[in-house]
Amino acid sequence: MAINKKNLKSLFYIFLTTHLIVWTAIPSLTNNNLPLDTIEALAWSSNLDWGFNKHPPMSAFLVEIFYQIFGAQDWAYYLLSQICVIISFFVVFKISEDFFKNKVFCLLSVVLLEGIYFYNFTTPEFNVNVCLMPFWALTILYLWRGFKDNKIIDWLLVGLFAGFGFLSKYLFIYLGLSMDIFLIYMIYKKKIDFKCLISLISFFIVLLPHLIWLSENNYVTISYGLHRTGTEDPSILNHIKHPLIFLGKQIGILTPFFLMLLFLSNKLKAKINFKDNKFLFLFLISIIPISLMFLTSMIMGVKIRTMWMTPFYLFFGILVIYIFQSKIKINKLKGFTSIFIILFIFSPFAYAYVSITETDKRTDYPGKKIATQVQELWNKNKNEKIIWVLGGDEWIAGNLTYHLKDRPKWKLEWHSRDKFPEAIWLCTEIKVASCLYLNDYKINLWK
Repeated sequence: MAINKKNLKSLFYIFLTTHLIVWTAIPSLTNNNLPLDTIEALAWSSNLDWGFNKHPPMSAFLVEIFYQIFGAQDWAYYLLSQICVIISFFVVFKISEDFFKNKVFCLLSVVLLEGIYFYNFTTPEFNVNVCLMPFWALTILYLWRGFKDNKIIDWLLVGLFAGFGFLSKYLFIYLGLSMDIFLIYMIYKKKIDFKCLISLISFFIVLLPHLIWLSENNYVTISYGLHRTGTEDPSILNHIKHPLIFLGKQIGILTPFFLMLLFLSNKLKAKINFKDNKFLFLFLISIIPISLMFLTSMIMGVKIRTMWMTPFYLFFGILVIYIFQSKIKINKLKGFTSIFIILFIFSPFAYAYVSITETDKRTDYPGKKIATQVQELWNKNKNEKIIWVLGGDEWIAGNLTYHLKDRPKWKLEWHSRDKFPEAIWLCTEIKVASCLYLNDYKINLWK
């Protein structure tokens, strides 16, 4: 089917629907258990709070909404991931309509993202990175509209979605800093006024409960984030090694993306004008966050984990199409379409192959079987509902809270058995399988 103005919207919605169905169905059919990060979010959501030991609360809030609707149905959480992806794609398409007269470029800006594995192969695992994507995209959408129209409602929505983004993952701060650079520059150039500061009102209203929780819990999530970067190893070589590894990984991740771009034209010449507000906006919200991550790695000597970059490339499609649009021949899209279809088909097949052939992954854990055994033992000894799962870690405990029919709450800390009589007690013995205590029974769990 040729791409033209008449069928463009239809093609876009077919693309979104196909992506949603394929990436919900493939993991649902090939995985035996939910992935680690999804189970962690379900463990936290069983006992909701304004923050947790590893992350802020938004991912837990979203999975709990889906649990209340669908219960312990694995496909629902794969669907949740794809809804986050689809919303992000839709927002990218809506913004692109303001950047291109030729609306075919709007479609290309989105389908190019299929060349980045963050938006296909890794998406079945709902986690804080996937959770962050729609709020990252929506913040940028209303930032652009706020700049363009300077309406109070748009600035309030910037703050609202920025607050939701920060409640998803603290890495949102890299987008926040880039936005600040853009706003300060535009205020200096008198392109906007101080009305944009209204966004701070909705931002801090959304964030206030979490900030209170942080102060009451010794800023535990911030400590965890710093620990994950490897700041405990102060070697001077890390200031060179980690940034270079980071750059190498980004090149590898973007290779299929730029391969697709090359099929749009064999004479790609950049047209860059920093006086162009549209280009400047795209540059600041796409390139500056990545540059800040690189500088963080270089200055602090910390390692940047690959999956942290998930939302950072959402607007790369618009950026590169905007730069090269004069050289793109829309009447010669056969090569591009072919490589897109190959990648679109290969990625889910590769995921299914790995899922089926490798049998020692987290997604092979017999969580439902173990929960059934625990439930049977409980029913033999007690008549009450299971209210608590105490101790253990998010993986073992999360599988129990998810699969047990009573949907017990999880607490990391052990407590007096007299205080929590309707509880099962988890422990993790060093170099031994996790175990569970139920009254006087000790059950060894799967490794």
